[in-house]
Amino acid sequence: MEHQQDATTDAAAVPGRYWHRLEDGRLQCDLCPRCCRLHEGQRGLCFVRARQGDRLMLTTYGRSSGFCIDPIEKKRLNHFLPGTPVLSFGTAGCNLTCRFCQNWDISKARESDRLQDRAAPEAIAEAALRSGCRSVAFTYNDPVIFLEYAVDVAQACRARGLRTVAVTAGYICAEPRREFFRHMDAANVDLKGFTEGFYRNLCSARLAPVLETLEYLKHETSVWFEITTLLIPGENDSPAEIEALSRWVVDRLGPEVPLHFTAFHPDWKMLDTPPTPPATLRTARRIAMEAGLRYVFTGNLHDPEGQATYCHACGALLIGRDWYDLTAWTLTAEGRCAACGTPCPGVFEARPGAWGRRRARVAVPEPVRA
Repeated sequence: MEHQQDATTDAAAVPGRYWHRLEDGRLQCDLCPRCCRLHEGQRGLCFVRARQGDRLMLTTYGRSSGFCIDPIEKKRLNHFLPGTPVLSFGTAGCNLTCRFCQNWDISKARESDRLQDRAAPEAIAEAALRSGCRSVAFTYNDPVIFLEYAVDVAQACRARGLRTVAVTAGYICAEPRREFFRHMDAANVDLKGFTEGFYRNLCSARLAPVLETLEYLKHETSVWFEITTLLIPGENDSPAEIEALSRWVVDRLGPEVPLHFTAFHPDWKMLDTPPTPPATLRTARRIAMEAGLRYVFTGNLHDPEGQATYCHACGALLIGRDWYDLTAWTLTAEGRCAACGTPCPGVFEARPGAWGRRRARVAVPEPVRA
């Protein structure tokens, strides 16, 4: 395991959960399948969970890379409170090492002083309410690595009638997974590829734990979740792999789970890989729908047809989208197709929001008291 040295005491550090002491004196982090084993002063691969003395600490509690209001559709959630604004934030670090990371300036950060915004959980919830948001999203980097902070924020949000959203790779162990998702209302899970080789070579991880998370969400929780796969030319975009992924979703999760195929652009350590052609995304959508999935979307390109929701029973347009703007809405107040009465799975309100593609920076002024 990769470990970072010099886990100095930080004012934002709080005791972490999910670890145990090994016979040789090291502390093993049990949050994610990496199981980092730490000597004094070492950090886990995620960078934010560190050994300080005889405890494992979360060193970025209450510290954020910034707060923004985004459209909920930008979280790749098309069937969760469509058209509404969501207060979004992340911290630093990640427990995967994806060479294609599109948020590398945040997720690969190795300096805590990049985290300029400090906020207590209650302050975040209050800022979301003041801003007219319906939910708060843990995003930009993976929230499982700041589980303690995310859970506290989620509890503060629920106390005020706000929903919470996790944008995650789903790389988490069973016990913390139960706690983490118990406090979430929705999630988008990045299913980065569908082979162990892809996860091993490009993410330094394993596929199996991610599939376990997806099955857990489907069969053991009430969390609304959708799946996103970034298609990378030559790596995970073959028709055979797309079909295998799609059939697994149908067979193990069901045909109603929304699946998003999004376009890669050269970034981080894959600058020489070309962007994903639009035709690849449209082909992937066709393959997935032929495999039995009812709600398949394309992303990171202009494709109104591939971004719309259609009734699986009669084919009527239910929700039209142009990027993050809603252009049509024919769901009834009960979330049914107005043409044939078939229910559309998701979390809907009687009327959609009208936030659109706007993005706004938000100040959360209250400092956290660690």
